[in-house]
Amino acid sequence: MSSYQAPISDMTFNLFDVWQLDQYWQTNAQLQDLIEGDTAKAILEEAAKICEQQIAPFAGEADQRGAQLTNGVVSLPAHYHTAYQSLVEGGWTGLSGDPEYGGMGMPKALSMMVDEMLCSADIAFSLYPGLTAGACVALLQHADDATKQTYLPKLYSGEWSGTMCLTESHAGSDLGIMRTMAKPNDDGSYAINGSKIFITAGEHELTANIIHLVLAKLPDAPAGSRGISLFLVPKYLLNETSEPGERNAVTVGSIEHKMGINGSATCVLNFDDAKGYLIGEPHRGLSCMFTMMNYERLSMGSQGLGAAERAYQNALAYAKERLQGRTTSQDPNKADAIIGHPDVQRMLLNIKAMNEAGRTFATWVAALLDKSKYDNCTISGQRANLLTPITKAFMTDQGLDACVTAQQIFGGHGYIKEWGMEQLVRDVRIAQIYEGTNGIQAADFMLRKVAADEGTVLLSLLDDITDELATRPLIEAAPLTNAITDLRQLTAQLLTKDNTTLAGAACDYLALVSYVLYGYMWYKNLLALDDSKHSRNFIAAKTHTASWYFKRILPRAAGIKAILSNDAASLYTLAPEHF
Repeated sequence: MSSYQAPISDMTFNLFDVWQLDQYWQTNAQLQDLIEGDTAKAILEEAAKICEQQIAPFAGEADQRGAQLTNGVVSLPAHYHTAYQSLVEGGWTGLSGDPEYGGMGMPKALSMMVDEMLCSADIAFSLYPGLTAGACVALLQHADDATKQTYLPKLYSGEWSGTMCLTESHAGSDLGIMRTMAKPNDDGSYAINGSKIFITAGEHELTANIIHLVLAKLPDAPAGSRGISLFLVPKYLLNETSEPGERNAVTVGSIEHKMGINGSATCVLNFDDAKGYLIGEPHRGLSCMFTMMNYERLSMGSQGLGAAERAYQNALAYAKERLQGRTTSQDPNKADAIIGHPDVQRMLLNIKAMNEAGRTFATWVAALLDKSKYDNCTISGQRANLLTPITKAFMTDQGLDACVTAQQIFGGHGYIKEWGMEQLVRDVRIAQIYEGTNGIQAADFMLRKVAADEGTVLLSLLDDITDELATRPLIEAAPLTNAITDLRQLTAQLLTKDNTTLAGAACDYLALVSYVLYGYMWYKNLLALDDSKHSRNFIAAKTHTASWYFKRILPRAAGIKAILSNDAASLYTLAPEHF
């Protein structure tokens, strides 16, 4: 019974009013002939039709059926094939791909919104084109010209799909201890041997070939993560016409039985002298793979936001229809809609405020990536790099929180499968785990993004925000200035600490920075409101939600600052046997 309608009005508001990206596109030589405002809106509307009509209505059915393995063959829900072909026929699988190899060349700020819609419709389904897009990014940046000419057109077209194969049963985040080996063959290829687990879209029949990007070690590899290389291992080896021919020695050991995303074929893959081809330099595979992983981490933010948006829409509809208790009626035999209850309004406002700030934040990060790419802007690239762990960690934390809160609004019905809320909770939970757990993201943010440069990129960003607040002040956003001041003070204190202390503070610190930056997102929303362009209801909704954020959500930052200002010695002095 869960439904979905793409939030096109808020998406276009972020693109054209908050960040004015249509103006940027038309001033950029690489984009001005590819995209403008009307085209972008048409793309969003067409993507919405596929998501609303072909994917979202069947997400529950896909969850119940799941991906199934029979005699080495993985079968998927039938409608996945129809929906995937719609993506292929519309060019959606190559939306942000390089036009030189058949992609559409659309900016990341636009494709990220399509990602959000796909995730709202069905996270499990979104993973099939999503992993392919990430594989394309890695190949585009690290493969040689011949490999790119051979593989990228087929991947962009959706005829073939891609995976990334990192994890082993004993080697998750610690990839340096992996055992998969790659031995040179006489023809320049490599024989890959080993097993990988948790391989998303590892085996299926949606596409004519699957291109696995596999981390493995060469015989002369140095120890640890510095000895990892990246290999391209196709499901079917290519014949003399570069079409799929003989089956490669890659087999499915099993499909994982998971908490959620059941429609995603999460496989154990066995490589038994599978033929593979080196991508990039020997022993530099981890940096190549991180190109793909960083792309996927941004997609995790879309998963959190996508699930939260669908949860909000359904909770809001339920709250308007469900009659329970009395808020205005004096008739003891007549109940009112639960949306009149203050606690229900509180829960809905919390979700709405975080969702809309999250969409503005995601658009901002994507725009920074676009400016880094198309303008070769160093500052934009540094800031996108800084904000990537927040996109992955904070947006997925908020995604789960929103889904659980929306489930609470349904009461007992939220716990019943037919309403679809429990599936959203189960599906979105993985986003906090894969592509590097959120604890790892926080450590990366604290140690590698902030401490490593003594806060230079972060503090520079805060300088620019402070200048903007001073130049274009808004009374409603006054608490943001104080929050930034507090953040600066705490950052200076933390940067005097050792790495062990910083690691213990990392999760709280990432949350603190995120709440402050979400405050900046609401400031940008308020600045963009225009009586001549936006309806009275739209402006009222934005204004009231912003007020709620500044008065009732942003103060969480002060609480986190208080936590981080206290002595945390007990964290490091408690012996394992005392837990």
